[in-house]
Amino acid sequence: MTVDQPGLPLTLPLTLHGYFRSSTSFRVRMALNLKGLRYAQKTYDLRQGQQRGEAYLAENPQGLVPTLELGDGTRIPQSMAIMEWLEEAVPEPALMPATALQRARVRSLADMVALDTHPLNNLRVLNYLRGTFGADDEAVATWFRHWAGLAFKALETRLAGDPQTGRYCHGDEPTIADICLVAQCINNRRFQVDETPYPTIRRIVAACLDIPTIQDALPDRQPDAD
Repeated sequence: MTVDQPGLPLTLPLTLHGYFRSSTSFRVRMALNLKGLRYAQKTYDLRQGQQRGEAYLAENPQGLVPTLELGDGTRIPQSMAIMEWLEEAVPEPALMPATALQRARVRSLADMVALDTHPLNNLRVLNYLRGTFGADDEAVATWFRHWAGLAFKALETRLAGDPQTGRYCHGDEPTIADICLVAQCINNRRFQVDETPYPTIRRIVAACLDIPTIQDALPDRQPDAD
């Protein structure tokens, strides 16, 4: 990574601590790839609880992925914070539109996934349903589909009814909103969420998945995929 911005080191190696199937790690891979940045990956099998081991807790006391480690020892947890930092540190190609109101729209679309949907369907929540309430696989899938469906119904209405929607969620260049949407859609497919009611979302996601750098970030293309 080469950064020519005041106050930032000129050369800064990046290491992404994550997991191939983690949708939040997937978000950051897409952002890094769209920015054209090289990065190493250090992976933790969430199914085995490796993110709760001493080694990773030293990187991120919350024990969640992803964490972006900068070459100077700085660590940035939380996918949304990482993407906002990338946008400020490496402004081109932009992942946010030009004006404050346009950026607010993109953030609000992204937050419908990142803040309102993903936390309810995160692995630790699904495991808690299994372990504490005895939910079987079908009950867990029903839970997942319920919250994903509520979010996507509202997202579809917003995207289909707004002239600011273009090839992508906002205009004709991918933004952080598209990154969050794609990651959620790929996760939805694991739980057989019916995409038929969401033609605008399906069109946008298909357009995103035509981008080679997004294809390269897909879970099944990662070194720890199984």
